[in-house]
Amino acid sequence: MGHGIEGEVIFVLGGALLTAAGLPRQAVAFAGGYAFGLKMGLALAMLAQILGCVADFYWARAIAREWVRARVGKRLAKLDDRLSAQPFTASLTLRLLPIGNNVLLSLLAGLSSVSAPAFLIASAIGYVPQTMIFALLGSGVQVSHTTQIVLAVALFVLSAGFGLLLMRRWKPVQAA
Repeated sequence: MGHGIEGEVIFVLGGALLTAAGLPRQAVAFAGGYAFGLKMGLALAMLAQILGCVADFYWARAIAREWVRARVGKRLAKLDDRLSAQPFTASLTLRLLPIGNNVLLSLLAGLSSVSAPAFLIASAIGYVPQTMIFALLGSGVQVSHTTQIVLAVALFVLSAGFGLLLMRRWKPVQAA
């Protein structure tokens, strides 16, 4: 793939489509780092991932929301209440966790009444740590075992901290 503007546009659009369709976003980050180097690869991968997230979110919101609510409205209402109570914190926490399904979370958020800006901004911020790690790996930068351990511990502590904050904020919703 060329490194000109055409190659960058193709990468972003292709990465967005593949991410929206379920390709792990870490693969897009790795490919970005490999094809474009660390800085440009990180930026292009982030853009592709965010566009994929936006596509899934708005597809669910515009096309699937009413159909799903008509069939599983009561079950969706509980999730909706939890996510809507603290949409930014919930979204950021879920994006920072090293487990989960990117597409599923974007679709569920689109089905809910979560604020689009809160969800999308939190998702973009939550994408940064793993995108950076995989763009680094793709660019050929050697990440030492010590650095990997420090990054993993930092991500775990950050995720756990947001998880605890989220649990505290969910308690009033659960008691209702």
